[in-house]
Amino acid sequence: MWSIMVILISILVLVLWIWALVDISKTSFDSAAMQVLLILMVLLFPVIGPLVYFQFKRRFTEPGRKFAPAFKSRN
Repeated sequence: MWSIMVILISILVLVLWIWALVDISKTSFDSAAMQVLLILMVLLFPVIGPLVYFQFKRRFTEPGRKFAPAFKSRN
């Protein structure tokens, strides 16, 4: 029973770790140094690193483009 729980928790941590690394590589940050620092944090702290990254992601990233189409009326 315990071995199944350990395996499930290990898989969950591995998925969270990979998800964080992929997300960091795709995201545009304010500086390249911040991206390197976050990658190191996730690699060195596999459980807490991704959780901290996902919690504070908006503070580290550049604001994205807002979708605001300018439709013209046909009248």
